[in-house]
Amino acid sequence: MTWSSRLKLVVGLVVVLAIVGACTVVFTQRQNSARSASATITAQEYSVGAVYAGTVVDQAVTVGDSVTTGQRLFTVRSPQLLRDLEAGVIRPTDLDQVDTTAGTYAVVSAVDGVVASVAAPVGDFVTSGAEIAQVDKTGSMGVTAQFTLTARDYGRIAKGSAVDIQLPNDTTVEGTVDAIEVETVDGRAASTITIASPNLVSEQIGGLYRPGTPVVATLALRDDGPFAGVADSFRDFLRRMGL
Repeated sequence: MTWSSRLKLVVGLVVVLAIVGACTVVFTQRQNSARSASATITAQEYSVGAVYAGTVVDQAVTVGDSVTTGQRLFTVRSPQLLRDLEAGVIRPTDLDQVDTTAGTYAVVSAVDGVVASVAAPVGDFVTSGAEIAQVDKTGSMGVTAQFTLTARDYGRIAKGSAVDIQLPNDTTVEGTVDAIEVETVDGRAASTITIASPNLVSEQIGGLYRPGTPVVATLALRDDGPFAGVADSFRDFLRRMGL
């Protein structure tokens, strides 16, 4: 064998080893992460309810409006409230913005946030304790994501694990695992993971940053070594072969 042939052989081996090494690194990286089956932005929801049964006679906000703590959202007229006021069962200061002549009171927001839904518009009769609207609290946005994981991969996640959250505009924000719920289905862990993200918390609710917005969550699994993914996959292959 000539020296030129030997040189070509060495170069060829180096190239093959480099390709195999690169493929191994890529494969291992893929084994160290999991992509969500589905994921959406969520926020803490606060219910706004009627204290006294009555008719909604005024609506001061609509879905999507920003509100502050104590802001009037609705006015309810209640004959029962009027009777209780006359009988001295309740004082005007016990409720918000009571009109002792008309027998009305205000339903106010308990938190700063955005009106998410209205269940009882003007003209609707509501019972005591019935929900009139819901408010998404400002500064409470996070992500809820579903993952289908093998038992081994489920053991490689923990509270505080890093998560990349990709928004519909391809912007990526960082988050961490805050809570994990799991149900075993066909030998796989169907996991619902709550993700906390300071980036989402600092955003105002609206546009892309609103509850229900679909996102893609990529969960970082614990790295059990540079060839852990390859070794695990090889063992799984041998197991399937009955070896």
